[in-house]
Amino acid sequence: MATIFSKIVAGEIPCYKVAEDDRFFAFLDINPLVKGHTLVIPKREVDYIFDLEDDELAGMQVFAKKVALAIGKAFPCKKVGMAVLGLEVPHAHIHLIPMQSEKDMLFSNPKLQLSAEEFAAVAEAIRKAF
Repeated sequence: MATIFSKIVAGEIPCYKVAEDDRFFAFLDINPLVKGHTLVIPKREVDYIFDLEDDELAGMQVFAKKVALAIGKAFPCKKVGMAVLGLEVPHAHIHLIPMQSEKDMLFSNPKLQLSAEEFAAVAEAIRKAF
Protein backbone atom coordinates (compact mmCIF):
# COMPACT_ATOMS: atom_id res chain seq x y z
CA MET A 1 0.00 0.00 0.00
CA ALA A 2 1.32 3.44 -0.94
CA THR A 3 2.52 5.71 1.84
CA ILE A 4 1.20 9.23 2.31
CA PHE A 5 4.49 10.49 0.85
CA SER A 6 4.09 8.35 -2.28
CA LYS A 7 0.59 9.79 -2.67
CA ILE A 8 2.05 13.30 -2.38
CA VAL A 9 4.62 12.54 -5.11
CA ALA A 10 1.85 11.10 -7.31
CA GLY A 11 -0.24 14.25 -6.85
CA GLU A 12 -3.02 12.38 -5.05
CA ILE A 13 -2.52 14.47 -1.90
CA PRO A 14 -1.70 18.19 -2.13
CA CYS A 15 1.48 19.62 -0.67
CA TYR A 16 3.59 22.74 -0.67
CA LYS A 17 6.32 21.61 -3.06
CA VAL A 18 9.72 23.22 -2.73
CA ALA A 19 11.87 21.30 -5.24
CA GLU A 20 11.90 18.16 -7.36
CA ASP A 21 14.14 16.24 -9.70
CA ASP A 22 13.82 12.85 -11.36
CA ARG A 23 14.56 10.91 -8.12
CA PHE A 24 13.78 13.20 -5.18
CA PHE A 25 11.04 15.49 -3.92
CA ALA A 26 11.04 18.24 -1.28
CA PHE A 27 7.97 19.75 0.35
CA LEU A 28 7.04 21.64 3.50
CA ASP A 29 6.28 19.69 6.65
CA ILE A 30 2.62 20.36 7.49
CA ASN A 31 3.49 20.33 11.20
CA PRO A 32 6.58 22.54 11.11
CA LEU A 33 8.84 23.24 14.04
CA VAL A 34 9.79 26.58 12.43
CA LYS A 35 9.07 28.37 9.15
CA GLY A 36 10.95 26.62 6.37
CA HIS A 37 10.84 23.11 7.93
CA THR A 38 11.07 20.92 4.82
CA LEU A 39 11.01 17.20 4.11
CA VAL A 40 13.19 15.58 1.44
CA ILE A 41 12.16 12.14 0.20
CA PRO A 42 13.12 9.69 -2.52
CA LYS A 43 10.34 9.27 -5.06
CA ARG A 44 10.89 5.53 -4.82
CA GLU A 45 9.10 4.19 -1.78
CA VAL A 46 11.63 2.84 0.72
CA ASP A 47 10.85 2.63 4.44
CA TYR A 48 14.31 2.85 6.01
CA ILE A 49 16.79 5.40 4.73
CA PHE A 50 19.67 2.92 5.00
CA ASP A 51 17.83 0.52 2.69
CA LEU A 52 18.39 2.97 -0.17
CA GLU A 53 21.03 1.97 -2.71
CA ASP A 54 24.36 3.73 -2.06
CA ASP A 55 24.07 5.99 -5.12
CA GLU A 56 20.49 6.83 -4.20
CA LEU A 57 21.42 7.74 -0.61
CA ALA A 58 24.31 9.88 -1.86
CA GLY A 59 22.05 11.55 -4.42
CA MET A 60 19.45 12.26 -1.76
CA GLN A 61 22.08 13.94 0.41
CA VAL A 62 23.25 16.11 -2.51
CA PHE A 63 19.63 17.05 -3.30
CA ALA A 64 19.01 17.80 0.40
CA LYS A 65 22.09 20.06 0.42
CA LYS A 66 20.70 22.10 -2.48
CA VAL A 67 17.36 22.43 -0.70
CA ALA A 68 19.07 23.34 2.60
CA LEU A 69 21.08 26.10 0.90
CA ALA A 70 17.85 27.50 -0.57
CA ILE A 71 16.16 27.36 2.84
CA GLY A 72 19.08 29.26 4.35
CA LYS A 73 18.78 31.97 1.68
CA ALA A 74 15.01 32.24 2.09
CA PHE A 75 15.09 32.14 5.90
CA PRO A 76 18.39 33.47 7.21
CA CYS A 77 19.48 31.32 10.14
CA LYS A 78 22.63 30.17 11.90
CA LYS A 79 22.44 26.76 10.23
CA VAL A 80 19.96 24.45 8.57
CA GLY A 81 19.75 21.34 10.72
CA MET A 82 19.13 17.88 9.35
CA ALA A 83 17.35 15.03 11.11
CA VAL A 84 16.42 11.51 10.06
CA LEU A 85 13.82 9.92 12.31
CA GLY A 86 11.52 7.86 10.14
CA LEU A 87 9.14 6.41 12.69
CA GLU A 88 5.91 8.23 11.81
CA VAL A 89 5.77 7.61 8.06
CA PRO A 90 7.21 4.38 6.58
CA HIS A 91 8.96 6.26 3.76
CA ALA A 92 12.58 7.42 4.08
CA HIS A 93 12.81 11.15 4.67
CA ILE A 94 15.12 13.90 5.85
CA HIS A 95 13.92 16.87 7.89
CA LEU A 96 15.63 20.17 7.03
CA ILE A 97 15.05 22.78 9.73
CA PRO A 98 16.31 26.37 9.81
CA MET A 99 17.93 26.86 13.23
CA GLN A 100 18.69 29.87 15.35
CA SER A 101 19.53 27.51 18.23
CA GLU A 102 19.57 23.77 18.92
CA LYS A 103 16.15 24.15 20.55
CA ASP A 104 14.66 24.63 17.08
CA MET A 105 15.41 20.93 16.44
CA LEU A 106 13.39 19.61 19.39
CA PHE A 107 10.55 17.59 17.94
CA SER A 108 8.78 17.82 21.31
CA ASN A 109 8.34 21.58 20.74
CA PRO A 110 4.86 22.86 19.86
CA LYS A 111 4.33 22.91 16.10
CA LEU A 112 3.66 26.14 14.21
CA GLN A 113 0.14 26.78 13.05
CA LEU A 114 0.41 28.38 9.60
CA SER A 115 -2.39 29.40 7.26
CA ALA A 116 -2.54 28.11 3.69
CA GLU A 117 -1.34 31.53 2.55
CA GLU A 118 1.63 31.41 4.93
CA PHE A 119 2.59 27.89 3.79
CA ALA A 120 2.36 29.01 0.15
CA ALA A 121 4.56 32.05 0.83
CA VAL A 122 7.17 29.93 2.63
CA ALA A 123 7.28 27.40 -0.23
CA GLU A 124 7.54 30.17 -2.81
CA ALA A 125 10.42 31.83 -0.96
CA ILE A 126 12.38 28.56 -0.90
CA ARG A 127 11.57 27.78 -4.56
CA LYS A 128 12.85 31.22 -5.60
CA ALA A 129 16.10 30.61 -3.71
CA PHE A 130 16.54 27.08 -5.11
